[in-house]
Amino acid sequence: MYMTQVIRLALLLFCCATFNAAFGQKSFTNCTAAFLNNKIVVDEYSPQGKCALAADATGLLTVCTADLLPTSSMAVDKITFKIAIRDQNTKTLVMYSNEEFQQVDVQKLLAKCRKGDHIVLLTLNEQYALPHNEILVL
Repeated sequence: MYMTQVIRLALLLFCCATFNAAFGQKSFTNCTAAFLNNKIVVDEYSPQGKCALAADATGLLTVCTADLLPTSSMAVDKITFKIAIRDQNTKTLVMYSNEEFQQVDVQKLLAKCRKGDHIVLLTLNEQYALPHNEILVL
């Protein structure tokens, strides 16, 4: 009987520790943004912000944690991301590649897009918030 109580108590403590650990995890605690050549892509880091790239843009596209200031925004640390392309006409999402990226040559990416398509950036870790994850191809 004593052993049964010890096992029950140990199981209860394990469940409590697991429960607390699960609720201790915080989602979307780090702000991130898309950058092209270390320049933020979104025109305004707010709910009204829009992302767009010219079809002839050049350089490296990254997703980074960001130091957001009223007058400027700076890339801090690159994070790993995936890329999909949303077709303008059908709204279908297609993976650009099965690869995980920390940076991508935007010319290679834009070669798979048409005017009006959206480049969709996907974070791989729920600690990173990426509110402006769709980039319109102009």
